[in-house]
Amino acid sequence: MEQRKLKIRDLTLRDGQQSLFATRLPQAEIDKLLPYYENAGFYIMEVWGGAIPDSVMRYLDESPWDRLRICSKAMKGKSLLSALSRGRNLFGYVPYPDSVLKGFYKEAIANGLNVMRIFDALNDINNVRESIRLINELGGIADGAVCYTVDPKTEPAPVGFFGRLFGKKPAEPEKIFTDEYFVSKAKEMEACGAKIITLKDMAGLVNPLRAASIISKLKAAVKVPVDFHTHCTPGYGLASCLMAILNGVDILDTNIWWFAGGSAAPAIELIYVFCQKLGIQLEADMKAVGEIRERLLDARHSLKAFDLGKLPNAFDPLKDTLPADVDAQFDRAIAAAKAGNEDELLDACHKIEEYFGFPKPNEIVKNAEVPGGMYSNMVAQLKALGASDLLEDAMKLIPMVRRDAGLVPLVTPTSQIVGSQAVSVALDRKKGQPDYSNPSNQFISLVKGEYGQTPVPVDPAFREKITGSPVEKPYDVNSYKKPENPELPEFGGAKLASNTEEELLLELLPTVANGFLRKRRAEEHQAKAAEAQPMAEVKEEPKEPQEPITGPTFRAPMGGRIISVNLKPGQPVKKGQLMFVYEAMKMENDVMAEKDGVVKRIFMQPDQVVATDDVLVEFE
Repeated sequence: MEQRKLKIRDLTLRDGQQSLFATRLPQAEIDKLLPYYENAGFYIMEVWGGAIPDSVMRYLDESPWDRLRICSKAMKGKSLLSALSRGRNLFGYVPYPDSVLKGFYKEAIANGLNVMRIFDALNDINNVRESIRLINELGGIADGAVCYTVDPKTEPAPVGFFGRLFGKKPAEPEKIFTDEYFVSKAKEMEACGAKIITLKDMAGLVNPLRAASIISKLKAAVKVPVDFHTHCTPGYGLASCLMAILNGVDILDTNIWWFAGGSAAPAIELIYVFCQKLGIQLEADMKAVGEIRERLLDARHSLKAFDLGKLPNAFDPLKDTLPADVDAQFDRAIAAAKAGNEDELLDACHKIEEYFGFPKPNEIVKNAEVPGGMYSNMVAQLKALGASDLLEDAMKLIPMVRRDAGLVPLVTPTSQIVGSQAVSVALDRKKGQPDYSNPSNQFISLVKGEYGQTPVPVDPAFREKITGSPVEKPYDVNSYKKPENPELPEFGGAKLASNTEEELLLELLPTVANGFLRKRRAEEHQAKAAEAQPMAEVKEEPKEPQEPITGPTFRAPMGGRIISVNLKPGQPVKKGQLMFVYEAMKMENDVMAEKDGVVKRIFMQPDQVVATDDVLVEFE
């Protein structure tokens, strides 16, 4: 009988560093690792997508396209390269027309992308259908990802005297996110042309028994390979991966040791130990993995400014002998998994992780049943507002906000939209204002129907309260306007975006790409000037002294990036008039005038980053 094989998708260079180190791994560090990746034998390497296009421009001043090209050249076709995208939203928050989707996928595949993992935050198949078709048509491999989520917890309703007397219990709300829900979505994606089906558990909320149940049903329902993606934040990751293996999963997502565990996926080294004991061939060259691991430690040290965890203990499964008691925990975990004893399985896996020094389960995230990134965003948002004391209140509001918005899964971008709105409602209540007094633009779009069909319909009365109309209105892709690509006179009349790939960056991430591309044009202009006048001295113009601020001001309510400014000096404004739009915590916010006034000075401009309490406008 042929030995069963398990394929690996390595997430280290994309999801691993995004989960643990805020996507700050620079290309120079990746270049040191790529020669060793070439012979690691991974079926798929995830190197792109997710937060990469935004973060490498925003924080590292690097080109996302360069990253993809460099990885592709180094791998020489030995592993498939994959990226993650949000279906019709790609990497942004706007549903794009088919022409943009096709242009982007064509450029990505031409630059070395093989597999595009496509998900939709609402699990709305209409939002992924065209992406799947286009990826296949252009010669790529479409990977359809079904987003895992759970039904929100409910507070037990009081039964009352007659209920106690007659034994009546309050009715349980209907369960929406059943095994059958996820299987039906997978079958629809397969029918659309998906060549891989992924159960994508971005919050790490799939407990082991649920992993066993869903993976076994997916294997029975679809003919294409099944992949399992999870994280370790709430403490289920390692145990659920073992259950997925035992129930026939074809591909497993893992990270290499120093970039694994905690809020990331489990370590391939621990999965290898389980596979050895189960007689399963893990399809990766563990010697080459060891060479990567050795150099990955230096990469982690280079990220210490963003490293909030402690290093696990070193481990080489090819050389190190496990202590007998630790080895026994691996055996105990396997026995418990086969017996369906979830508590014992989790206990054994937690003892394994504790021995190696991986982070303990995050009980707050586990009990709240939200993604770790959503939780950390809410913490940061409240801290920036000086309202950290409202965290518990905001967390308790998540189920209400989520139900009101159509019981959306909590995955980017809906997790950020719901989390930010829960924070906003908590602030409303603190100020004595009605709930939803300050809905973000994205929350309005979500409730309106612009992101797609929600798992359950939004109450028309609530939609009218938030959007002004009870009628659901899908996003009209025909209303999409391509961002301007202006000529820049200060840089010799050069276009802001100089080629197709730069134009795509401008379309997908207009705010961050604008600043990134301006720097490129400035560098080119300076290089030409230096070439023409190598000995010319550059004299700085003396700065005029800043006039002191004497009038009423409007200050930034939280740190963020200015998107647009609707004011001019000398302009009268009325209370409630739109002054500017800014982005904070990935949410766009319309900022209205709090009272009538006349603008004296403006201290902001588009694409400028501002801090909480920065003066933005002075009035006369």
